[in-house]
Amino acid sequence: MTTGLTQQTLRGEIRRVVYENTENGYSVIKIVDGRGVEHTLVGKIPGAHSGEHIEVVGHWEKHSDFGRQLKISEYQFTLPSTPEGIERYLASGILPGVGPKTAKSIVERFGEKTLDIMNNYSSRLKEVPGVGKKSIDKIRAAWDEQKSRSAIFVFLQGLKISSAYCLKIYKTYGDASAAVVKKNPYQLADEVKGIGFIMADQVAGALGIEKNSLERLVAGVRYAINQLTQVGHCCCPEPEFIEYAEKLLDVDGAAVQRGIVRASELHEIVVDCDPHSSRKRMIYPPILFAAEVELPKIMHRLASVPRHRGGAIMNIPPQTGVKLSTQQLSAVEKVGQYAFSIITGGPGVGKTTVVGEIVRRADAAKLTVALAAPTGRAAKRLAETSRRAAATIHRLLKWDPAKNCFVYNADRPLKCDLLIVDEVSMLDLPLALFLFRAVRPGTTVVLVGDADQLPSVGPGRVLGDFINSRLFAVTHLSEIFRQGAGSSIVASAHQVNRGQMPNLESAAQRRLNDFYWIEQDDPELALDLIVRMQCERIPQRFKLDSIRDIQTLTPMNRGVCGTINLNKMLQENLNPGGGKPQFRLGEKVFRGGDKVMQTVNNYDKKVFNGDMGRIGAIDTHGNKFQVYFGQHAVEYEFVEAEQLTLAYAITVHKSQGSEFPAVIIPILTQHYIMLQRNLIYTAMTRARQLLIFVGSRKALSIAVRNSTVQPRHAQLLERLLKT
Repeated sequence: MTTGLTQQTLRGEIRRVVYENTENGYSVIKIVDGRGVEHTLVGKIPGAHSGEHIEVVGHWEKHSDFGRQLKISEYQFTLPSTPEGIERYLASGILPGVGPKTAKSIVERFGEKTLDIMNNYSSRLKEVPGVGKKSIDKIRAAWDEQKSRSAIFVFLQGLKISSAYCLKIYKTYGDASAAVVKKNPYQLADEVKGIGFIMADQVAGALGIEKNSLERLVAGVRYAINQLTQVGHCCCPEPEFIEYAEKLLDVDGAAVQRGIVRASELHEIVVDCDPHSSRKRMIYPPILFAAEVELPKIMHRLASVPRHRGGAIMNIPPQTGVKLSTQQLSAVEKVGQYAFSIITGGPGVGKTTVVGEIVRRADAAKLTVALAAPTGRAAKRLAETSRRAAATIHRLLKWDPAKNCFVYNADRPLKCDLLIVDEVSMLDLPLALFLFRAVRPGTTVVLVGDADQLPSVGPGRVLGDFINSRLFAVTHLSEIFRQGAGSSIVASAHQVNRGQMPNLESAAQRRLNDFYWIEQDDPELALDLIVRMQCERIPQRFKLDSIRDIQTLTPMNRGVCGTINLNKMLQENLNPGGGKPQFRLGEKVFRGGDKVMQTVNNYDKKVFNGDMGRIGAIDTHGNKFQVYFGQHAVEYEFVEAEQLTLAYAITVHKSQGSEFPAVIIPILTQHYIMLQRNLIYTAMTRARQLLIFVGSRKALSIAVRNSTVQPRHAQLLERLLKT
């Protein structure tokens, strides 16, 4: 795409709305200017209709697929002035019940005065042949609503609210939008999807609300603690919280303290302070405080039952011909001895073998077994390795969208004798609470995971706290079994986990291997290498499919070798346009055959954050498309594509719980902020057959040496020990 950034103003009549995303307002519109020349407009112009007149400011772009188009930065609707324009405007569908025939009759009767009649003398519509009283009432109501909406949009846009969010606000509050915003703009952050504290705060500033106003401080305190939970914290010590909120809100500590007091009174936050402890006062979001208090009670109840159903496996002899190591046998026996046990260890140490033996003995003992994992990809791997059905935790608990809760809970527990949960390093505090609430006492629970991997994306450090509490039976598997002589992936991952540099000299050799190192710290050259390897070199040499079998993992979303740019380049090379069905949503282009990932939980479609699939059929007339998640086809509206992202390249965090035949990892000094040992270790352990690093030794050395794990504020461990 070539771009000329000189701003230009264009006026004309909307002839056709080619596409509109009703969620974010992004539109593709054809207009005709005063000389009769047609132009294409792209940008966020919600609610546009054929026949409306519009004045826009933007810059011209020449798109490789769609040609010359004006990308909009500002716009305002104007009413048509000619009888022809007015007729097209009224016939555009903007008024229910007014089609081309009625619009023609109205304009024939009133001519250029039609809009004045509609605004001020709508009762005169009875002069139009064929328009009765019921029709007049409907037309008048629709016209008044349109006028009201236009006035509201003018007010909201005057507060520097983008057109897309004007539309969202109007959809939420309707004609009360202006009144709501004037009364409490911070309400928007709670009730309008996509509007957070920052945007609401800008609106408040435009309305003249002072920085130290109590309503701003309360909203700001709530925003501050929620921001901290986004990076994994469950709570925050009050002194640190005040310092953080001071910078975030640009106020002094005394103001933050006033906000804390009032927010606590309104139950917007919880200030936890144990008078019998030397602990600092901790600031919590209410939902995480409640979860952290409830979970230890549940865990003690589950782990302390005198008799549990899994004890029956102690009567089942070992499988003939299968020899377990001392550690593995200990892990199996603990399942029979304890109601709650944990199996942890790195790649290749036989966790899968242990799970298989536990399941075999449970089957022989006639026990009902349930297998689960936090994500769809992890559940699929568990099913493949155990050769039996496994579900995500969400699917296991069965979400009821009508009641907005899980079907299985404390009142209706899961019907299983043995529950095995894999990839528990990904389990955050809220999901752990939902899961263990649904486990009935007497059920044997086995958690399996690698405690050295990245922690959960959500708040908490559940697996680490469970292990460190020493309240549960834990088996640490350390003896490496997986992959034969000459294989380097597992050995290299364990070296990194011990803080040692892998053997890059061997990995840099050209002989056929499963671990390769390519020295390159220039981001542009590294990008070119990654694209060529995924598109050509790996498929040719290792007979792997470029899209299905090869996954690029990167530490970051931004940058030359971040997911955004990598996906753009890989899509262009692996799945170019060339007449293939496609559609655009904002800056993204989706094509049939694209590899995509679901980024939010969608309980109605039964697809969840992290699920990966391929786009199938695209219906450009019906604005619909399909995504295949395995053999299961899910239908989406075009506007729902905002739930998806291209997945030729994904972040290391998003790869947790997955394995891929081949993995490419860029590791550059520009990734400095993300270079940590557990991130590199997690990325390496995603590769099953082939692992390729592209980067600099310096960057890898920084990561391997950096064993510092970002601390997460939480008190689950203390509560487990105290309960």
